[in-house]
Amino acid sequence: MVPSLLAAQAEGRKSFDVEAQTVGEALRALPVADLLLNERGEWRRHLNVYVDGTDAREHGGLTCPLAGAREIRIVAMVSGG
Repeated sequence: MVPSLLAAQAEGRKSFDVEAQTVGEALRALPVADLLLNERGEWRRHLNVYVDGTDAREHGGLTCPLAGAREIRIVAMVSGG
């Protein structure tokens, strides 16, 4: 699932079914991958990625395995002042 802000760039879709072994593979398979990953292929710092409710950064980030995972949720952080 992608945030509403990014759904506009994905023809209004908020959820996608992808086949992937890792979080990185899943993110790269999305039509908004260029908005999720920077030029070095790392996910952008203002995004959090959760696999079945657990922060993927705690389990290897982009290499976090997806075996048995049911949902990947991408959350855009809001910052400002």
